[in-house]
Amino acid sequence: MKLKLFIAFLALSAWSCGGDKPVKHFPSTKLSIDPAIEHKVDSVLKLMTIDEKIGQLNQLTGHGESTGPITFATEYQEAIKKGEVGSMLNVIGAAHTYKVQKIAVEESRLGIPLIFGFDVIHGYKTIFPIPLGEAACWDLDAIEKSARIAAIEASAAGQHWTFAPMVDIARDPRWGRVMEGAGEDPFYGSLVAKARVKGFQGTSLAEPNTMVACAKHFVAYGAAMGGRDYNTVDISNRTLHEVYLPPFKAAVDAGVGTFMSSFNELNGVPVTGNKEMVNEILKDEWQFNGFIVSDWGSIREMIVHGIAANEYEAADLAMNAGIDMDMEGHIYVNQLKKLLSDGKITEKQIDDAVRRILRIKFMLGLFDDPYRYCDTVREKEMLLNPRHLEIAREVTRKSMVLLKNQGVLPLSKNIRSVAVIGPLADNTDDIIGTWSGMGEGKDAISVLTGISQKIPNAKVFHAKGCDITGDSKAGFSEAIAAARKADAVVVVVGEAAMMTGEALSRAFLDLPGVQKDLVLALNELRKPMVVVLMNGRPLTIEWMDNAIPAILEAWLPGTMGGHAVADILFGDYNPSGKLPITFPRNVGQIPLFYYHKNTGRPRVESQRYTSKYIDSPNTPLYPFGYGLSYTTFSYGNFGISATEMQMNDTLKVWVDVANTGPFDGEEVVQLYTRDMVGSVTRPVKELKGFKKVFIKSGSKEKVEFTLTANDLAFYTKTMEYKAEPGDFKVFVGGNSRDLLELSFRLK
Repeated sequence: MKLKLFIAFLALSAWSCGGDKPVKHFPSTKLSIDPAIEHKVDSVLKLMTIDEKIGQLNQLTGHGESTGPITFATEYQEAIKKGEVGSMLNVIGAAHTYKVQKIAVEESRLGIPLIFGFDVIHGYKTIFPIPLGEAACWDLDAIEKSARIAAIEASAAGQHWTFAPMVDIARDPRWGRVMEGAGEDPFYGSLVAKARVKGFQGTSLAEPNTMVACAKHFVAYGAAMGGRDYNTVDISNRTLHEVYLPPFKAAVDAGVGTFMSSFNELNGVPVTGNKEMVNEILKDEWQFNGFIVSDWGSIREMIVHGIAANEYEAADLAMNAGIDMDMEGHIYVNQLKKLLSDGKITEKQIDDAVRRILRIKFMLGLFDDPYRYCDTVREKEMLLNPRHLEIAREVTRKSMVLLKNQGVLPLSKNIRSVAVIGPLADNTDDIIGTWSGMGEGKDAISVLTGISQKIPNAKVFHAKGCDITGDSKAGFSEAIAAARKADAVVVVVGEAAMMTGEALSRAFLDLPGVQKDLVLALNELRKPMVVVLMNGRPLTIEWMDNAIPAILEAWLPGTMGGHAVADILFGDYNPSGKLPITFPRNVGQIPLFYYHKNTGRPRVESQRYTSKYIDSPNTPLYPFGYGLSYTTFSYGNFGISATEMQMNDTLKVWVDVANTGPFDGEEVVQLYTRDMVGSVTRPVKELKGFKKVFIKSGSKEKVEFTLTANDLAFYTKTMEYKAEPGDFKVFVGGNSRDLLELSFRLK
């Protein structure tokens, strides 16, 4: 195939196209400027008209079809032929992207290839646990593997670009998109952000089994008031820098290729038009070299926000803020030429945006071979590949958190009979969750199937009991009858897939419908019983913790969810997950998170005038970092290398962790610190490190950490990031509540 534009580049070097590489842990590398690529970008820019330049900033959507003729709007196809489109999203499948790419490459004047984007959030065809659940594994290698497999499958299906990872910190589980991130902690969230970027992008975007990642939503989207999606954000500059910006900076340091601006306003200015956030911090201060895409239609939404009177003003704000690509807004193509002629923007600004987009296209190898992601044979080989399913099962088991166990689990595989009850017990459509790429329920393993295959010689009774929502109890009698016949009862309840995700905020976090009544009715039988929760956010289940002997948090676990649940219930895997987000007792406690401030009047139970509720404890139901095992771990011999350290010193911290129970198991050993006195108030605890260690039953492991002054740094009263001399506490333990502590002084 001969491409019009590429004749000028025949003498330039091109990348080779390697095959699929084994999953491995990749080193961090910031997206760098390659002089050879910059030369090519400049060469293309010189050939482009202003309309073609603006076209590169325009992203349009297909209809999500994966077969058949191209069905999106004829005017979109004509725009591609005119070179007025730089990217498409929701064009699915290798054959389909080939057809659309062919229009761009062979029917436009310059033949500049499109970049295809899609929401590959927790898997493409092989669906992994929702990101919040995946974060519960506290295993960065596993998280990276998940993103790597998602990239292998999606790139085989014609996709170049994923709108992930979402790295928003979320303190409010009412917010539907809490399911899409790594929870409440900026330290852990930053590490997860790096792992997912590296998984998607691999060692080089030039490899055909990688895809460019997109850190979203920049910034503070997770701080929406009331946990209501798209709502106003009003936080201090200090909170912005200490809590919400760090995971985005970590994504830059990991080499992320793109960012997405958020819907929300910040300090009275929507981020899509916020020059301070985008141009000054992201592009100038952090030296981000990729490009920034608006969230869907968010440039136009600045009119609704009330900061722009019309499309012209909205485009002016967005371009001058530094937004490079307009996602399905049609604002740039309609307004940038007039803004340019009116002197509101410069061609240099347009060129910078185009340069960033072309840079990523060159890095992906699309100019060398625009059809390199359009191999239908490879697509068939990669989707639901047995190795991918095997890894998905492994990651899914690691993600599950044992919340309670009073001698019920693990169940014996020699059990004679089990009742598997609940609206999610034999449900494969909801088990994969929302934002599930091209995953399909027909490919997923239900809990009923997983258990039936795990114990083929036992009788397995099943009844749905009730729907996820609604008030009908007509199925209770059948469920109770099934449970009466069984030696043990597994009840699978929770949220539907479409109860958590974008635009799916909830004011109440109870089990929906009559599921609570079903659980309590079954518990009246006093059988050995375990509740398996499938949900996309923390739920308010204090009643369950009080009544039910065993609770397993399975999240919305994805394609291999049923097998993973069965592996844990019957002891083939010892649960090791820990919560990346606090579980409140009730909605009235929200927002509730572990790294809160002390206040001047911390709670004292016997004193009225202290910070507390009169009708609820302050404490969470399950704290951040919490999770049980089938074995038990004890902590002892906690020590530090010195009680005083200088700014240039390294403090050694160690603790012995003993497995005192009957099973081999893994423990996530967590390290926290507290700055006792600062120029501004500091949280009562801050996570500074963790290690996941495997310890055999009856054995003991010495776990070591190091702390430097940089680990103790924060934004001081003058917003200077540094450590201040003073007294500190250091804590170690298995969660953010149950900790050993020692003190030291930084001099």
